[in-house]
Amino acid sequence: MYPDLAGKTAIVTGSSKGIGQGIAVRFGREKMNVVVDYHTDPNGAEETVRLIKEHGGNAMAVEADVSREEGMRQLIDAAIQRFGAIQVMVNNAGFSNGCPSHELSLQDWRRVLEVNLTGAFLGSREAIKYMLDHDINGSVINISSVHQQIPKVHNVHYSTTKGGMKMMTETLALEYAGRGIRVNAIAPGTIETPANPTEEKQGKEKEATLEKIPMNKIGKPEQIAAAAAWLVSEEAGYVTGTTLFVDGGMTLYPSQLG
Repeated sequence: MYPDLAGKTAIVTGSSKGIGQGIAVRFGREKMNVVVDYHTDPNGAEETVRLIKEHGGNAMAVEADVSREEGMRQLIDAAIQRFGAIQVMVNNAGFSNGCPSHELSLQDWRRVLEVNLTGAFLGSREAIKYMLDHDINGSVINISSVHQQIPKVHNVHYSTTKGGMKMMTETLALEYAGRGIRVNAIAPGTIETPANPTEEKQGKEKEATLEKIPMNKIGKPEQIAAAAAWLVSEEAGYVTGTTLFVDGGMTLYPSQLG
C-alpha cells in the first residue's frame, strides 16, 4: 500500500472490466478517487464503482468515447467537478479484431488506431494540460502490450498502436520531466481477462499459450494493477519514460531455450 496516494484522483479509461477494472479497484484500495470510464458496458462500470467503494475508495462512472476529443474532455470535466483535481491518468482503453493483414479493412484499421493510440494521446494531452495549468506533479500511465516489442500476426493494427504508444510515452516523458509530470507505460503479457480468457482454454491451445511464457502461467489483472499503483506512487518518483513489462518473461523469447 502507498499512503501518499490516499485522496488523489485518477481517471482509468476502459475500466468496466479486465485490466482497467483491476487497476481501478486497486486504486480504490489505495483510498483514491476514481473516474471509471466505459463506452458500452454500464453494468460493468457500476460493478467497478461498487468494488472501489467496497475497498475504501470513492468513484463515479462516466460514459465516454475516448477516441473523441469531446469524450476525453467529458472525463476530465467530470473528475474536476466531482473530486476537484486530477493527479493520475491511466490510458487503458483498447481493443483488437484480428484478421489477416491483406484482408484488414481501412475502417477496422482506423478504429483500432483511434481507440488504442489516439485515445491514449488525447488522455495524455488533456491530463498534462490540466496538470501544467494547476502546477500538479502528476503521473500518466499508458497500458501497452508485449506486442510493442513482439510482432503479432493478424494484428498489424494492434501491434502498430502499441509500438506507437512506446515512442509516445518516451517523448512525453522527456518533454515534461522538468515540469514534474511522469509518463510511463505498462506492457502486459497474456492476462486472464474477458477479452482473453486463457484460463478457460484446454488442451493444445492452452499448452501453446503457456509455451510462450517462461513462468508457465497466465497473469492476472491484479498483477498489472500492482505495477500501476507502484508507478503512480512516490516510491516510483524517479521513474519516467520507461515501459514496465509484466509478462512472465514472455519478451525473453522462450523459443530460444535449448
